[in-house]
Amino acid sequence: MIDNFPHILCVNPWIHDFAAFDFWAKPLGLLQLASMIREGGAKVSFLDCLNRFHPKAIEENNQINKVNGIKILKDGRGPFRKKAIPLPEGVQISEKEFSSSKSLSSSKMLSSDKIMFAGKSFSRYGIEPEWFRQDLQNLEITPSLANQTISRNQTASNNRGKPDLILVTSIMTYWASGVKETISIIKEVFPDVPVVLGGIYATLCTEHARKNSMADEVITGAGEEQIYDIIKRYTGFSLKFHSKSAVYFSPTQPLPNGEGYNYSFPLGRDVEGLNNLDLLPYPALDLISNLTYAPILTSRGCPFSCTYCASSFIEPTMRRRSPESVFEEICHWHENYGVHNFAFYDDALLINPEKYILPLLERVLIYSQSKCSSSNIFSYSSKSSLSYLSSLSGQSFLPLSFHTPNALHIRQINKDIADLMFKTGFKTVRLGLETTDFSNSRKEDIKVKKDEFYNAVSMLKQAGFQKDQIGAYLLCGLPNQNLDDVEHSITIVKQTGIIPVLAYYTPIPHTKMWKEAVNHSRFDLENEPFFTNNALFPCINNEHEIKKISELKKMTK
Repeated sequence: MIDNFPHILCVNPWIHDFAAFDFWAKPLGLLQLASMIREGGAKVSFLDCLNRFHPKAIEENNQINKVNGIKILKDGRGPFRKKAIPLPEGVQISEKEFSSSKSLSSSKMLSSDKIMFAGKSFSRYGIEPEWFRQDLQNLEITPSLANQTISRNQTASNNRGKPDLILVTSIMTYWASGVKETISIIKEVFPDVPVVLGGIYATLCTEHARKNSMADEVITGAGEEQIYDIIKRYTGFSLKFHSKSAVYFSPTQPLPNGEGYNYSFPLGRDVEGLNNLDLLPYPALDLISNLTYAPILTSRGCPFSCTYCASSFIEPTMRRRSPESVFEEICHWHENYGVHNFAFYDDALLINPEKYILPLLERVLIYSQSKCSSSNIFSYSSKSSLSYLSSLSGQSFLPLSFHTPNALHIRQINKDIADLMFKTGFKTVRLGLETTDFSNSRKEDIKVKKDEFYNAVSMLKQAGFQKDQIGAYLLCGLPNQNLDDVEHSITIVKQTGIIPVLAYYTPIPHTKMWKEAVNHSRFDLENEPFFTNNALFPCINNEHEIKKISELKKMTK
């Protein structure tokens, strides 16, 4: 521990998969904790095993027509570096024979599975393991707000230090082996430093993570609610937040007078403060090298409870940020870090639009025209804003682009929303359609009616969106799903003049559909998360359907 301020290392692990691409993928939850820890007085460092812009990667990939030697698409996305690796231990399947591992349900295996495994390249996505080892050995600490005497521009020798605690995040359940490899190397370099694992995999497959990840502790649920106790327990340090941040003050406790960083209070005293997302500091995206896009989360949770989705389990309560807070964050990353692309991570971005998304987009559009400060933006009344907006043309004015990879609720899209989305620079619009079976007899919940889908597409196209900007997600590979219905849905979506996007089903623990998936799958899903990978079509059980899915994929082109 340096100067009595603990050093906390945050790590984003590798992906182990058959395919992966940087579709606006950042460890937002981990970076949220990093920001809270940094503001709370501790020193923070961040290592990203998926870093597309690692200095050694840039050296190796200096090619023509690529920025810094790394391919960057206009929307900020790009391919991860990858290297073929063996399948995880216990699921080895060779071209000659199947493994005798108990993880395989041999009675349900298809002859095509041999071809599937042999024909796909299972890879590690991200930096080389040796680069990671070197990064661990040469850590650079970013300064805490409580110790401003340390400058980010100081020499590396003054900023290096062994961490007191290491936090590792996790995302997809079937990337578990990537988490394990990451932690194994951490343990090689820092065998006596405690490692705490959190995130989605840790929450959904807790027992598997505890048995296999090599982490010293596995936590579940939202990290913000636990980080104070974790830091205190492992380092003896009490994180503090400062009056200028206005974070976690009890509503019954008067705020101290004055500005600056002279007043601080322990974190974790006020549960109500945790529920107010406006009081959280911005995620520490500044720790990312070459920020080609910024993820934005305007809410937590979702009002729906889809049978295939774990959102309601991970975030049982829906919480929203104010439009002012979200707008200020967008301005922050654009003005201070030159970010042009923003990806909304919300599961329910358009819910209650009059109170949230419409006021936010009104501010973005007015800002793009007036070039005034955010404080002036907030002085506009809703009535005057709408009057001013009606006079603007149908194009985006700021060099900002917005993307919705998590899909939008179709029912909420009307003319006002479609127009504002287009004028403010939405470039990638994904609709959560699921199927074009709108009948009341369908098995899944009906979140959109036929006329609502057609109306939403019409409004988006009238606003100015082109075919290649609008896609509709269609679920494929569900247990007992009739793939002819998927084919029909693809045809209907293409007839509307937008892109059908197949969303291959991943069985997820703690969802309503989980038990059905377990019973229907040819794999042992309960004991090995690897087999939930949608690349394996875990709930498809005959050769004809495997071939059918390949044909459906071709239909979407």
